[in-house]
Order: sequence, then C-alpha cells, then structure tokens
Amino acid sequence: MLTDITSLSLDELLKRAASVRDERFGTRITYSPKVFIPLTMLCQDKCGYCTFAQPPARLEAPFLTPEQVLEIARAGAAVGCHEALFTLGERPELRYPAAADWLAAHGYGSTVEYLAAMCALVRDEVGLLPHANAGALTLEELAVLRRVSASQGMMLESLNGDLEAHRGSPDKVPARRLATLEAAGELQIPFTTGILCGIGESRQDRIDALVAIAESHERWGHVQEVIVQNFLPKDGTSMHRAAPCPEDEYLEAIALARLILAPEIHLQVPPNLTDDFGALLAAGIDDWGGVSPITADHVNPERPWPALDRLAEVTEAAGHVLAPRLTIYPEFALQPERFLDDAMRFAVLDRSDAEGLGRDRDTASAEAGAQVWYSGADCEPPTIIETSTVTARGSLARLHIATGERTPIRGKVAEVLEGVRAGEEVGEDEIVTLFSARGPEVRAIAEVADELRREAVGDDVTWVSNRNINYTNVCTFKCKFCGFSKGPLSLNLRGTPYNLTLEEIAERVVEAKQLGATEVCLQGGIHPKFDGDYYLAVTKIVHEAVPEMHIHGFTAPEVTEGAKRNQEPLAVYLQRMKDAGLRTLPGTAAEILDDEVRRVLCADKINTEEWL
Repeated sequence: MLTDITSLSLDELLKRAASVRDERFGTRITYSPKVFIPLTMLCQDKCGYCTFAQPPARLEAPFLTPEQVLEIARAGAAVGCHEALFTLGERPELRYPAAADWLAAHGYGSTVEYLAAMCALVRDEVGLLPHANAGALTLEELAVLRRVSASQGMMLESLNGDLEAHRGSPDKVPARRLATLEAAGELQIPFTTGILCGIGESRQDRIDALVAIAESHERWGHVQEVIVQNFLPKDGTSMHRAAPCPEDEYLEAIALARLILAPEIHLQVPPNLTDDFGALLAAGIDDWGGVSPITADHVNPERPWPALDRLAEVTEAAGHVLAPRLTIYPEFALQPERFLDDAMRFAVLDRSDAEGLGRDRDTASAEAGAQVWYSGADCEPPTIIETSTVTARGSLARLHIATGERTPIRGKVAEVLEGVRAGEEVGEDEIVTLFSARGPEVRAIAEVADELRREAVGDDVTWVSNRNINYTNVCTFKCKFCGFSKGPLSLNLRGTPYNLTLEEIAERVVEAKQLGATEVCLQGGIHPKFDGDYYLAVTKIVHEAVPEMHIHGFTAPEVTEGAKRNQEPLAVYLQRMKDAGLRTLPGTAAEILDDEVRRVLCADKINTEEWL
C-alpha cells in the first residue's frame, strides 16, 4: 500500500488526500485559540534553524516568573483563548548554570518541575487548558505533566540521525524522541507530534518518520494530531543561507501524511508559514493549529498569525467551515476516563461544547456585565442570516426580513437541508448532523428554518401575557444543575425556603389579571409534604379567583408524583386536574430525554419513558 501511495503523481496524491480528509472530517477545519507562553528561551540544544533559543546574556531572566505567566494567560482568557501553549527550550539547566541556579533559588529541581507548577497555576487561576511542549521527556516526566495538562507534544522532526541541522542537539537523537512518543502512548496522553520539511532530510526520511508515528499510534491510539511544518530560513541561524522547502515537496509531504497516518489523526499545518492557504486545504489538512490573537509565534516571530476573520474567509471560500477547538481534540476530550487525569476533567469540560470542541470565543471570555447575547439577555442577538431592515406599518418597530439569498454550503449539512426542502423526514442521524453545523452552515440552517416558518404561519409572531407563580422552592430532588430550589442554609445560596398559602396564590392571580395577563404558569419544587390533593387545590383556587385565566401548570414530575402519592392511575389524576381547571402542561423538567445522562444530572426525576 505504501508503494502505491508514494508512486502517485502530486495531483493524484492531493486529490486522494483531500478525499480521505472529507470522508473523515467533512467540511470542518479547526483551530485552537491560544496564548503562547515562552516559559524559558534557554535550551541545551543547538538546532541550525532555531531562533527561539537564546543565550542567558540576551534574556532579562532565565525563566518567566509566575506573575508574568499569569499576565499572559489572563490576557488570552480575556479575548476568548482556550489553550495556554507552554513552549520552552529542552533541559536548559544541563547547559546553563544560570538556569540551574534560578530553578534552585525558586525551589525547583528541574525545568519540567517548574513547568508542571506553572501549568497548574494557569489551570487553577485562569481556567485555560495547558499544552506542555517540553521536548524529549521520560515516562516519569510525562506522567508529572499529565496531571496538570490537557495534552502534550513533541515534534519528532526527522528520524535521520545525521542531519547537520541537529549537530550539537542531544535531545534530537531519533531514538530518544521515539522513546518519548512511545511513553506518551503508554500513559495515554493526547499527543501532538510532527515532522519538519526542508532541514536537509530526504523524501524517504519524511516517509519513515510518518510511518513511525502511524505505527506508534496503532499500538497506543494516542496521537491526536500531526503537524507538517515547512522550513523557512531565518537570519541569525546557521541555516540562514539554506533554501526554503520547495512548495511542491511541502504539499506532497502533507498529502503523504494524510494517507500514511490513520484517518482519525488530525493533520495540521501552521497558517503563518505559507501564503497560499487554498493549496494547504487542497492537500488534505483539517486543522490550522494554535492561532493567537495577542501573542506572537515565538518560534517564527517574523511570520505573524493571520487574523481569524481572514482565516475564516479563506477557509469558507474553499468550501469548509472554521471551528474553534481545545488543545485536546474532541475524540480525546469525550473519553476523559482514558485520556485525562482526574484533576484535568472539569477544566476540559468547562471549556468544551457538547461535541468536545471549544466554546465560542465571545461567550467563553465574557465577564460580568459583558454585552454577550444568550437566551434571556438584554442585548441584541447576533445576526444569523442576511436581512434587510424595514419599518413595520409606519411604527418605529424594526423588522428583519430575509433577503432570500441562500448561503452556499456543501457536505452532510447541505445534504440534510436538501432533504428537508424535499419534504423528507429528519431522523436522529440527520439531527446530530445539524447540531454539528458551524459558520455558514448555521446560516444555511437558519435560512431553511425561516422558509419553513413562513410557509407554515407567515410572518405573524405571537406571545402570551403570562405570570409565573412558584408556590414553593422546597424540593426533595437533588438535581445537580438546579438554581431554583433552596440549598442548605449553611451555603446561603438562594435565600430561605418558602411555601405560598392558597390565599397568596389567589392574590397573585388577581394581580396578574389586573396587569393584563391572560395566563398563569404554576410550578414549584417537589415538596416532601405535598400530595396529589395539594396540586388539585392550587388549580381550583386559581380557577375560582379568575375563571377566565388560562392555567398552564405542573411539570411531568409534579403530576407523576401527585398521582403516586394519591395512589391513583396517572390518567385518572390528570382528568381530575383538567376538571379542576388545568388547561395545559409545560414541557419543562425534561432536561434531556436520555436516561444515561439523566442518571447523572437528575437521578431523582422520572425517566424518559415516564416523562413521555
């Protein structure tokens, strides 16, 4: 199979690589919003292409202080970053006494020990997810960092041990780097690795390195992404006169990586090292890597990151959608028991969405008082579909009318929408596909939904003037997400418990009528002393107070509990409630109709079958 791949023409190779990418990942291209934290620029290695490593005389201090680390991390969190990329030279204390002395003076025995402390600091104080990029480490060192990082990484670079670029670089010995790759697999660490193209290696060297990565992943299943990075000559290095990696060789290496590696391994290229984004996408990549809105690429400082708007523009122009991710990829984030230390699980969950991707950057970075829209917020919602604004019937009210132009998309979401337009029923798989939409796909879904709404009901939008009446906040259930029911008084979370009397409920109904309400919604906690007759009494008192008031009330758990406590069939009890004046039931307390999840979130509540 390898012979078949390597004998293909470049055009055929690119087509096949893009096809494999599309089959596995669809139209989605990811990136990681990150801050770059150069913990130390001292290094024991002397790579011929590196401008990152500096001697002590050129640095103000051997290491960043904890205060400096937090300052960078907080700046990143404020603009929606999820990842704290710790980049550093390898074992500088073995080469520079200044590094060893600084570490000893601050109570650390090694660079890795200090790195672990800083990872924990950023995780605990800021909430960013650390990615530790500390080079060729031992199994024991990797294990220490696993407890405080969401992922780790080390570029394999090349397995050619005779490269001039690696003279004087003990950490670049191939056997040592392969040992680190294997140790990471043994520890089940979500791992990033990759190759460098153009540092003197041959085409076969690149293939050998990719095969070694693929074989390690086959043994352990731990390689989450592979970076294929092109060499660019830099002033101030011994390779400053070397030629950059030719574009055709670079594109071939990317496509070969896509075809040699397992399909589930993500393929990344840095977007700041090549000008032709479209060619990179055509070669089969599915990730742009870490992109920082505030910190430079300290490894390639002469090449600034592209603006995210620009990255989204070129990605969408090629028929893809751009989505933010975490430093740990979704496939790994969704298996925390296997790939994450207990101490990292909440931090990853807090930053991830339902698919294991990163939360949207605006909401992730929102502070108290920030004008970020969410359901119930006071600020304007975002514009999802292109609209024109008109004045409604001579008033000052403004209406947004869809322009009618459809957003061009391709892939699975487009296929589902075409089926919807053709009148086909949407199944579970199609619903999952729609929930995975990003960028222009979301706009396309909104456009179809807008069309269906107009066909069904026209442009009329209705509402009801309603008053909520919560008759008690006492509840025997212990739902983990609840902000309504009273907690232990010792926690002082939600005030004191209360029970409204029937007279107080009636007064609120009359008041609602006077204020123009036509409906009341009745809901409360599952009180340990309430039986089914209590809910009947509440319904009757509301109906007697204002007979024309529509009574919308009682969740499925309340109705079910009332019937159980009265020891009567549910259908009989519901009929009695209807006779007393209940007109509609709210669809609340459903949370999510998946019993596996319900057992975690709300184990006390009725199951899916009972709710339905």
